[in-house]
Amino acid sequence: MARPIVIHADWDPEAAVWVATTNDLRGLVTEADTIEALRAKLPGMILDLLEEYGVSDLPASIEIIARASDRLVAAE
Repeated sequence: MARPIVIHADWDPEAAVWVATTNDLRGLVTEADTIEALRAKLPGMILDLLEEYGVSDLPASIEIIARASDRLVAAE
């Protein structure tokens, strides 16, 4: 069984989007307004790239590791 494709999703506060990248599949970079929208978008993109690269052994799953941070501001 093939290993999962690990996606790193980082929140970009300036653009207000989740940005997804991976080291497992060259060329995969995308963004979405919500993590749910990103989850919906990724399978199709991954399948398209795998087809483009001629990969027939599909990964077992997609694993998304999401990271966001917020700055703490003292109350006035």
